Amino acid sequence: MNAHTPLQALILLSLLALMSGCASDSPAPPPAAAPQPAIQTAPLPAYQRELSGSLLNVPAAADIELALLAVDSRGNPQALLGSIQLRGTGNPLQFRLPFNPQTFDKHARIELHGRANQAGRLILRLPALPITRSETQALGELRLVPAP
Repeated sequence: MNAHTPLQALILLSLLALMSGCASDSPAPPPAAAPQPAIQTAPLPAYQRELSGSLLNVPAAADIELALLAVDSRGNPQALLGSIQLRGTGNPLQFRLPFNPQTFDKHARIELHGRANQAGRLILRLPALPITRSETQALGELRLVPAP
């Protein structure tokens, strides 16, 4: 008989015991679903401000883009001051749009624009909303309307 046989048997028995200890007849309980925050909760850097609110009338799975734009007297975009992209859930959609107030002050007219696309097609838009102050603002509930 080989001298290593008792040692091999002991290792095999230990592995079997370890594996049977890991096996369980009852399934592990599912992990508790942590509520996901509706909006980003990280504090803003000192040099930034933000616009916040909620978008109404957003269908589930729609791709939403909000943009803070500097526009000329004809309403043509001149500069992008901030933008975010969101995904519709079918419920009111919370948003936080950070921007740098120093770039805001370089332009005469600032507007918040938004659009919703679904399956590659423009379906809704946010009518241009003038933003007159370069400070953090809660805009409340904003309703998207059918796109022309």
